[in-house]
Parts: sequence; structure tokens; C-alpha cells
Amino acid sequence: MSDLFTKSADVPVQRVSAVEGIPTFGGDILVKRLMEGDEMTALEIFYGKGVGTGLHKHAHESVVHVLKGRLKCVVADTELIAVAGDTCRHPTGVMHSVEALEDSVILEIKSPRPELGKFFKTKG
Repeated sequence: MSDLFTKSADVPVQRVSAVEGIPTFGGDILVKRLMEGDEMTALEIFYGKGVGTGLHKHAHESVVHVLKGRLKCVVADTELIAVAGDTCRHPTGVMHSVEALEDSVILEIKSPRPELGKFFKTKG
């Protein structure tokens, strides 16, 4: 993977069954690590309908932009429905979760750049 340009078709998909030690529900999420920079990581994540993450928090901040679909998002004590074009932020240390109400794809930017292997449990 180039550090300046990535073709999505060339990026392997990882099946993720847990985030921060909390199992996903309804199935696995599919994650593509699109790009890593000095201070951030860009991920494309597919959630099948009914798939989600339990409440969890990170030692980094995340910005999530919905590319396709409809998601129920919980951040702290706020719940909202996000559709294509919507963006939300998960501040550092704040509990949050996502559940796909239909097949959905998001772009997620994490900063500072975390070591993904430490908080994603992957299969194969």
C-alpha cells in the first residue's frame, strides 16, 4: 500500500468480530484499511443489515461519514439515525455504538493513528 495513494480494489478486507474486546452482533463487520498517515488512519467499513458494535470507547477520536445505508448511532447519551451524507464524531474516551438498519458503508477517520490489531479482533 502506497503512503500517498491507494486503490480500494487492492486493499484486503478484514472480517472483524470484536471491537475493544466487545463482540459485534448480527455478524462480522468488514473493514478495509484504506490509508495510514503519520497521525491518522482511514477505514472503509461495511455493516450488513442487523450487524453492529456494542457500546465501546477508544483512546483516539473518530469521525464517521456514512457513504451508503442507514445506521442507528449512539454517542454518549445521544441516539440518532444516520443516512448517506451524514457525519458524526466519537470523541476520545466516549462510549458509542453502531447498528446497521440496512446494508451500510462508512468512511471512518481515526486520530491519532491507533494500532488496529490492538482493538479489532479479526478472522483470517
